[in-house]
Amino acid sequence: MKSLLSLFLLMTLSITTYSQSTKTVYTCPMHPQVVKSAPGNCPICGMTLVKKTITEKKTAAKPVSVVKKPQVAPAPKKDAAVKKTSVQNQTPTPAKAKAKTEFKKKVLPKVKTVPKESAPVTVKTQDHPTSNPQQHEAVQKRYICPMHPEVVSDKPGKCPKCGMNLVLQKGNKEDHSAHENTQINGEHKIVMPMPEKQLKGGRKVTYHLYVKDTLVNFAGRQKRAIAVNGQIPMPKLVFYEGDTAEVIVHNLMDEETSLHWHGLHLPNREDGVPWLTQKPIPPHSAYTYSFPIIQNGTHWYHSHTGLQEQIGMYGMIILKKRPEDPTFRTGIDDLPTEHLILSEWTNLNPNNVQRMLHHANDWFALRKGSTQSYAEALKEGQFKTKLTNEWKRMMAMDVSDVYYDAFLINGKIESQLAAYKAGDKVRLQIANGGASSYFWLNYAGGKFKVVASDGLDIEPVEVDRLILAVSETVDVVVEIPEKNTSYEFLVTPEDRTKSASVYIGGGIKKAHAPLPKLKYFEGMKMMNDMMKMNGDMKDMGMEMSYQTMDMNQVMYPEITAENNDAIKMDNMNTSEAEMDHSKHQMPTSGITTLNYGMMKSPYDTSLPKDRPVRDLKFTLTGNMNRYVWSMDNKVLAESDKIVVKKGEILRITLFNNSMMRHPMHLHGFDFRVLNKNGAQAPLKNVLDMMPMETDVIEFTAKTDGDWFFHCHILYHMMAGMNRVFAVGDDQNPLLPDKASAYKKLQRESNMWHLMAENDFATNGNDGRARISNTRWELGTEWRLGYSPRHGYEVETQLGRYVDRMQWLKPFIGFNYHYRKIDRNNIEKNLFGQANTKDERKTFSAGITYRLPMLVDLQAEIFTDGIVRFQLKREDIPLSPRLRGAFMINTDKEYSAGLKYIVTKNFGISHTL
Repeated sequence: MKSLLSLFLLMTLSITTYSQSTKTVYTCPMHPQVVKSAPGNCPICGMTLVKKTITEKKTAAKPVSVVKKPQVAPAPKKDAAVKKTSVQNQTPTPAKAKAKTEFKKKVLPKVKTVPKESAPVTVKTQDHPTSNPQQHEAVQKRYICPMHPEVVSDKPGKCPKCGMNLVLQKGNKEDHSAHENTQINGEHKIVMPMPEKQLKGGRKVTYHLYVKDTLVNFAGRQKRAIAVNGQIPMPKLVFYEGDTAEVIVHNLMDEETSLHWHGLHLPNREDGVPWLTQKPIPPHSAYTYSFPIIQNGTHWYHSHTGLQEQIGMYGMIILKKRPEDPTFRTGIDDLPTEHLILSEWTNLNPNNVQRMLHHANDWFALRKGSTQSYAEALKEGQFKTKLTNEWKRMMAMDVSDVYYDAFLINGKIESQLAAYKAGDKVRLQIANGGASSYFWLNYAGGKFKVVASDGLDIEPVEVDRLILAVSETVDVVVEIPEKNTSYEFLVTPEDRTKSASVYIGGGIKKAHAPLPKLKYFEGMKMMNDMMKMNGDMKDMGMEMSYQTMDMNQVMYPEITAENNDAIKMDNMNTSEAEMDHSKHQMPTSGITTLNYGMMKSPYDTSLPKDRPVRDLKFTLTGNMNRYVWSMDNKVLAESDKIVVKKGEILRITLFNNSMMRHPMHLHGFDFRVLNKNGAQAPLKNVLDMMPMETDVIEFTAKTDGDWFFHCHILYHMMAGMNRVFAVGDDQNPLLPDKASAYKKLQRESNMWHLMAENDFATNGNDGRARISNTRWELGTEWRLGYSPRHGYEVETQLGRYVDRMQWLKPFIGFNYHYRKIDRNNIEKNLFGQANTKDERKTFSAGITYRLPMLVDLQAEIFTDGIVRFQLKREDIPLSPRLRGAFMINTDKEYSAGLKYIVTKNFGISHTL
C-alpha cells in the first residue's frame, strides 16, 4: 500500500510539473501571430523579434505554429492601361461649347484598387496578446483597413477610423521590407508608400475649347484679351482618376497658340510646349490633345505660347479621386469643394510690359509707390541706406516686377459663396494662375488647414496664412465659425497694392484686415547687408532653405518692431567666408505662416535605392537693370539640352543668387522636396526659391521626352531662366527635326527689345534709340541743333556684355559730327587733342563699365586718334517723379538735367 501511495504521489507531481512547464519564444510586437523558437526578424515587417517566456499545458499541447499572414494578390502595374469608352459627341457651337462625359455624377464605374501600403501608422509596442497556440491556429481570416493596417478584425465591417470597408486577407505573407520603420519611446511607426492602383473602367471625357480674341473691361478700360468658350478664365475641366482626357482646341485667332497641362503626368508629346513637344497650333485650325488621367488633385492649364497666359488663357483642371480610392481621406476628400483660380490684369499690352522691364523703366515702381527716391529716404531717415544700395550698384528694392490694374478670383474682384452656414467646412482648391504675382491668402474666420500642395496630399497643417507662389496650387479647409456671417477669404498680391476677395457663408460680411504697405527701406537695408560688392548674394547654405527663414519679414508691418529686432544685421557675422546664424532668429509674432519645412507627405516618398543618382547644381542668376534672368549665368539660348538616362535619379541643388523669388516648375514629374521630414518629404512640381535660399529636390526620370524646367514668372521665363531635360531617346513624330525646333524655342529666350525717346528742347532735339537682347546692344544717340552753330551729331555703338553681372560692355562705333568751327578758337580736350574739321566721320572702339552709384564709365578711341573718357548717370531718383542726370567727359563737355515724369510716355525736362 505504501508503495502504491508513493507511486501515485510521484505521478501526480510529474503530471503537475509537466502541465506547468515554460518555454521561450520570439514574437513580433507589430504582428503577434508571428511566433518563433529562435531569434530573428519578423518575416512580415522585418522588425527584430522580442524574447518572451510562455507557460504551456503539455497535456493539451499542440506544436507551436506560426500562422502566416494571408497573401494579397500582387498589385497591377501603376500605369495600367485606361479602358477607353467612346462618347458620341455632337460638336458644340462656339457660343455654347461644354464638356461631354459618359457618366453622371452619381453613376461611376468601379475602379478596382489593390491596396499595397497606406499612410503612416503609430501603435504601442505591447506584450503578445496570447501565447495559446490554439488561438494562433484560429487566426485563419483577418480583415484589415487598407488605410489603417493596425485595424484588424476577424469579421467583415468598416474601419472605425475612416469608414472604409475592411479587406479580407488570405494567402502568403506580405513583404514589408521596403518600409521605413522607427521605434521611439515605445511607439512603432511604419511609413508606407503610396498604394498602387489598378485603374479600370474609366471613361473618355471630351472637351471642345474655342479660342478667340475678345474685348474685356476689368480695370476701367476696354482692352484686348483671349477668351475660351467665351469666358475668362478658361472653362474648368473635370476628370476622375482613370479617365482618358480628350481636349479639342479650335484656334479661331489670327495667331498661333498652345495649351500646357500644368502638373500632369502624361506622354511628352501631349505636354503642350511649342517647339519642344509639338508645333504651335496654327491660326484657324483644330488640334487634339489626348492623355490618360493617372493622378488626382488640384491642377491648372494655360497657354505656353508667348504672353497669352497674361491676357486670359488660364483655367483649372480638377482631377477627382474615386470613392473607393485607398488614399481617400474621410473628413477631407468628402468635403464640399470650391475652385478658385487667382490672376492679375494689366491694361498694358503684355509685349509693352516686357519691353519696359528690359529697359529698366521705373513707371511700375512709381505706380506702386515703391520708387524709394532720395527724398523718401531722407524723410524716413534712410539716406545712408539708399546711398549704400546704389554704391553696391543695386536698383530699388521690390518684391514684384509689374504694376497690375486689378487682381481677380475666378475673373472677379469680389464674389460670395452664400450657400454655407455656421459649422460648415469647405475645401478650397486654389491655383495661382497669375503671370508674375505671388498671393497672400488670409481668412477672416481664423486659422485654416492646408491639406494638399501642387495637387498632392500632405498631412494637414493649421496656419494663419500662406503665400502662394506663381503657378502653385494649394487645397485648404476653412470653417464657418458663426451663423449669419460671411467671412472674407482675402487674396493680396505680394506688393500689397490691391486685393481680391471671396466671402464664404451667408449673412453679414466680415472682412479681414487689409495687409499694410511694405516697409521697403527695411528690405533695402537687409539686402545691402546680404549683397557683396561683386553683385553676388551671400550664400547662407542650408541654414536658409524651404522658406523657413523669410528675410522679407523685416518689411511686414504686421510683424512687430520688437520682433524685427531679432534679425538685425548687426547681430550677424556677414563675412564673405562664413556667416553665424546662431542669432538669426526669425520674428515670432504669433502669426503662423506656411513654409515647405512644415509640409509632410502621408506616405513614404523615398526613391528606389538601387537606381543611379546624378547630382546637379543650378545657381539662379539675373540682372535687374537689363532684366536678364538665367541659370548659371546662361539663358536657354546659350544652353544645350541636359541629357538624362531613363530611370536615373536626378538630385538637384538650387541656389538663388538674386534678389527676386523664383517659382521653379518641372514639367512631367513630381519631385521630392528634401526637407526635415525624411522619408515623408513632400512631393511637389513647383518650388518657390526665395533670395539667398539653397534647396534640394530629387526625382526619378522615368518618362521619355524633353521636359521643361523653368521659372514660372512669365517674364522671367521669356527672359531665359529655363532648361530642358532630355530623358531617354524619345523620337517625337510631331517634331521630325528636333534640332531645328529647339533653336526656335531658344530664340524665344533671346528676343530683341526696342526702346526710343526724344527730347524736344528749345535749341534742338536730343534723343536715343536702343535695341538689345541678352548680350548684345545696338544703340544710337543724336543731337540735332536748329542752326549750323549748334550743329548736329549722331553716335552709333554696337556692344556686347561680357561679364557675369553685365557691367562690362566692349563696343565698336561710328560717329558723325557736323558743326561750324571757329578757326580762331579751336577747342582742345584734356589731352591737348583737337578736331579741326567742320564735318567729322570716324569709327571707334571702347568699353563701358558700370561703377558704384550706377555711374557708367566710358573709354573710347577714335580712328582720328582722339581719346575720350566719360562719366554719365541718368534717372537718379531725386523724388518719386523727379529724375536727375549728369554727364562729363574729357572733351570738356558737361551737362546736368532734371526730368519730371508726367505719364508713362511723357515728361518735362530741363538741361544745362
